[in-house]
Amino acid sequence: MEKPILYIDMDGTLVDFQSGIDRLDEKTRMLYNKHYDSKTDTKYGAHYDDVPGIFALMDPMPGAIKAVEELTKRYDLYILSTAPWNNPTAWCDKLNWVKRYFGGGEDSVFYKRLILSHHKDLCRGSILIDDRPEKWGAGNFDGEVIHFGEEPYKTWPEVVKHLMGL
Repeated sequence: MEKPILYIDMDGTLVDFQSGIDRLDEKTRMLYNKHYDSKTDTKYGAHYDDVPGIFALMDPMPGAIKAVEELTKRYDLYILSTAPWNNPTAWCDKLNWVKRYFGGGEDSVFYKRLILSHHKDLCRGSILIDDRPEKWGAGNFDGEVIHFGEEPYKTWPEVVKHLMGL
């Protein structure tokens, strides 16, 4: 029997974006901080996601690794994420993050299953888990969209309970 396709977003869903920001030095944080005076230094403005290397600094969200292990029993999993257009290291950093936490070999659950797109609605599948369904076409995904981080899916155990029918 074919498993339903389940897409999982990275930043704010699988990956704790704030943990990367917390690891930035103060000077870098000031350059990218939305409260920084853009008249003085406009190099990056308010976009922490444009900091080179930031995606390599992030931790998994609490419960995310265990959730993936559980969900593989019932679903055909893919990561569906967006990488900032102005941060070319993000594309490599996201792949390296997947390899670090899920392995890089053919036995990895996400081996050749990382999709980076600014148009998530173009992907076909049963379910998309995303913390920002209003961005990048996620809200127009032709399947169930689970808004991660909002009731009733604030945590990974809550998502797993729903998806596994527990």
